[in-house]
Amino acid sequence: MRLADARRDYYRRLAKQKGYRSRAAFKLTEASKKYGLIKKDDRVIDFGAAPGGWVQVASELVGPRGLVVAVDLLPIELGLDNVRSIRSDVQEAAMAPRLREFLQGEADVILSDIAPQVSGAWDLDHYRQVELTMVVIRLMTQLLKRGGNAMIKVFQGERFSEVCRILKEMFEFFAVTKPKASRMKSSELYLVCLRRR
Repeated sequence: MRLADARRDYYRRLAKQKGYRSRAAFKLTEASKKYGLIKKDDRVIDFGAAPGGWVQVASELVGPRGLVVAVDLLPIELGLDNVRSIRSDVQEAAMAPRLREFLQGEADVILSDIAPQVSGAWDLDHYRQVELTMVVIRLMTQLLKRGGNAMIKVFQGERFSEVCRILKEMFEFFAVTKPKASRMKSSELYLVCLRRR
């Protein structure tokens, strides 16, 4: 077995042991530990939240007085008291007011693990993923409080630097990371953004 496969299987097994919906949970755990991304009592929005691994981790990190709002086209039922779920397209016109209503204000943290249905045509998949990410960034300008944090997945490709440039201008701290739980061959990278200007 190749090292990359062994590592992927390790995180999959670990997710099952700990009751997480996916090994992606460890990507958020690692980033939050390293960068202090999510704190107790935070209000968090997670775009592209299904199957719910990030939601579970965020729920643990914010604690009983925090709130996590999970947004996805697919239903997410986790039975967690501090989680609310919105089954919707992120591009829906009323998304920002709906989320503000759920949060009763602004978010402390915005997460995005959003991706289109992958077609296998790489340039098209990259373009579509970046377009969805741009929607999330626009929502962030309306929903994320000053001083708030974000972590966003972006597929590598021609428009990667465009996304980085926008986020560098929006935040005091910016870093590109590939968590250990990511597949080595995967083209996804995560942008960690702290302290919105």
